[in-house]
Amino acid sequence: MIFRIRLKHGPRFRGPRGTNRRLALALSALLTPAALMALALAFWRIAADLGWSGEFAISEGIFSHWQVWTAMAAAIEGCSILLARYARGRDERSSE
Repeated sequence: MIFRIRLKHGPRFRGPRGTNRRLALALSALLTPAALMALALAFWRIAADLGWSGEFAISEGIFSHWQVWTAMAAAIEGCSILLARYARGRDERSSE
């Protein structure tokens, strides 16, 4: 025996428009300095390996390699670009 319950569709929730886009743009603006900090750590590690600077702060583990810091910087900046595109995407399409 199968019972089917039918419910009426109520009004759709409509929050403030553009909240997600504003949040994405704010997060995008904060991710770019984080990517620059990761890149600075990568350069510090390279300079420490070449003997141009003092010892790198992290001497053991996965974060002691400059390649990891460079990859993190690229990934963070990529996320920042994608969030900025998402935040500005609808405005550019609607103006055409």
